[in-house]
This record gives sequence, structure tokens and C-alpha cells, in this order.
Amino acid sequence: MEKEREKARFRPKRISRTCTIRLKGSLEEVFPLFGPVREMEWAEGWNPEIVYSTAELEEHMIFTVSPHTHGEPDHIWIVSKYSPERALIEYTVFAPERIWYITITCRSTGQRRTEAEITYTYTGLTEGGNVLNEQILRSMYSHDLKDWEKAINHYL
Repeated sequence: MEKEREKARFRPKRISRTCTIRLKGSLEEVFPLFGPVREMEWAEGWNPEIVYSTAELEEHMIFTVSPHTHGEPDHIWIVSKYSPERALIEYTVFAPERIWYITITCRSTGQRRTEAEITYTYTGLTEGGNVLNEQILRSMYSHDLKDWEKAINHYL
């Protein structure tokens, strides 16, 4: 009975944050680095386990990743949108208490320079998920993903 009352009081919260990073490579060099397999080349500790795919990167590809958060099981990732002609990739990520979307759009700024706009949108499925999402988003964007920018530029 208490669980039902708690469920009735719960309100999912959706939060989002976007930033742009500047990369020292052409669009053709940079955009593929945001795929789950190529991300291993620049993101320390990134190690996806492919569940289903017929190619290195495709829409509806499924993989899992061990979480950085204590106590959560592996996160299930799906490439929900993949449009290389628009330099767009979107992931949908599932965990028991939360779901989030990561949308990355790249554009050439000329002279072998690329901007990547990265948006994380989290939705809590429980009160604990709401709290965890706020903590993670605040931490992740504390430096506006300059750690990604530095790692990718170092790789390039």
C-alpha cells in the first residue's frame, strides 16, 4: 500500500543541458569518433559490449556499458538516430531508475575545424533517478565537456 502511495506522489523530472565543443579536425575525421566503437580511441575507460549490430555503426545498434555510478547495473544503449549525411547521432540509454538521450550534431567550421553540439536529456523514473540525474548532469557539464574537447583534440 505504501509503494502505491509513493508511486502516486512521484513526478518524473526531465532535465537537459547542451554545449558546443570545438575540434581540430575535419567533419569527416571528427564525426565518426562519436560512434560507440570509435569512441574507444579517445575516451579513456570507454568499453562498450556490442549486443546487436550488423555494422560498426548503424541505427538501432544495441550495446551495454558499465556505469560510472555505484550500484547501477550495466546501462543499455541504443543508437536511436544515425544520419551521417547530417552528421547526427543520438543515443537512448536505459537504467532501472532513469532514461536519457544523448544527441550529437557536428558541423564544419572550415579549415579542418569542426564544432560538435552535445545535448544530454535525462528523465527520472523514480525519485532516486531524479536526484541521480541532477548530480550527474551538474558534474558532467561542470566544465562544459571541455574534457571531451581536450581528449578528442589530443587524439586528432
